[in-house]
Amino acid sequence: MTDILMPKATAVWLVDNTSLSFDQIADFCGLHPLEVRGIADGDVARDIRGADPVVNGQLTREELDKAQNDENYRMKAVVSAHAELFKPAKKGPKYTPVSRRQDRPDAISWFVRNHPEVTDAQISKLLGTTKATIESVRNRTHWNSANIKPVDPVTLGLTSQMQLDELVKKAAEKKAKDDAKKGGGTLAPAGEAEAQPEEEEFTPEARERRGAEPTAESVFGSSEEG
Repeated sequence: MTDILMPKATAVWLVDNTSLSFDQIADFCGLHPLEVRGIADGDVARDIRGADPVVNGQLTREELDKAQNDENYRMKAVVSAHAELFKPAKKGPKYTPVSRRQDRPDAISWFVRNHPEVTDAQISKLLGTTKATIESVRNRTHWNSANIKPVDPVTLGLTSQMQLDELVKKAAEKKAKDDAKKGGGTLAPAGEAEAQPEEEEFTPEARERRGAEPTAESVFGSSEEG
């Protein structure tokens, strides 16, 4: 089914001026059959004026006649060249102006130094560079390594602060999840730590239980004794 302009207005006209079934009209207009029935009953689109799809160039008379002669036939809308122009274009690879391409190694170096949790794939997508370039900057095998210095990509105009913050946040969350999965050296929560036995309070009774440990009086005698 091809998207058409003014689907409800078109459905109103088809209900009023043709013998098409509700299913046929619904399929052509991209509506639910119950919604088309509501239009026929006057409960839906009551104030909408009908639009003739043949006059508007969205349907041929031949298609309409075929559908009226066969209730199982589904009409095909005429593809408008103007409608194609308004379709959103797919995003291509990120383009970096030539004047700023020389700044990308500096931005890569900044990521390598300050955010090692950000993957090469994420850096590549954000800056419009290649993984080979990132690796050469990291290993200092880049042809211009002597002049590369870490610079914030926002300062260089290669991205916005919002995009950078979102990228760093996602990378940090992913690293935290990966570390949790490994579970190697993670610390147990404070409340789950194994309870350590408390040291027994020293009392005379406890001393007796320990076998009457020697005291100063037992060794040197009482000061009252002569």
